[in-house]
Amino acid sequence: MFLVGIVRRPHGREGEVSVESLTSFPGRFRPGLRLLWQKEGEERTLSLSAARPHGGRLLLAFDGVSDLTGARALAGGELFVADEDRVPPPEGFYYSHDIQGFRCEDGAGRLFGAAVGLEQTAAGPLLSVDAGRKGLVLVPFVEGIVVRIDSEARRIVLDPPEGLFDL
Repeated sequence: MFLVGIVRRPHGREGEVSVESLTSFPGRFRPGLRLLWQKEGEERTLSLSAARPHGGRLLLAFDGVSDLTGARALAGGELFVADEDRVPPPEGFYYSHDIQGFRCEDGAGRLFGAAVGLEQTAAGPLLSVDAGRKGLVLVPFVEGIVVRIDSEARRIVLDPPEGLFDL
């Protein structure tokens, strides 16, 4: 299951909710999409009936949620999609969980550590690398530093700025 949004609050009186999107693919929110809603050990399956942008968030409506009371009950919950409903990534895009555990090394095969995942920052994505005793090292996930990703070999070839792994 993949976390794709957080229900923040009701919007209006007709059952719509304001959702903070946590996905790189907000176009995934289309009528008919089935989502798992969870909050404090409670869960239910929801079917999306409508979606539209609103400011920096999305307004979503679900089958069977038609009033303010129903929308309030969803507030604070997290929305997940099943693995089979995830959006296939475009060329050069990687989901954080897809690269976890990949061996990070330079072009000569010198090991830097293991990929922990991707951190999204305002400056762009950072690759988290568990560098053993040196701790967690954040590497800009950009062309030129990330030279190659070999999914079959579970390997990421890096050309980091000098001294990055010495900090």
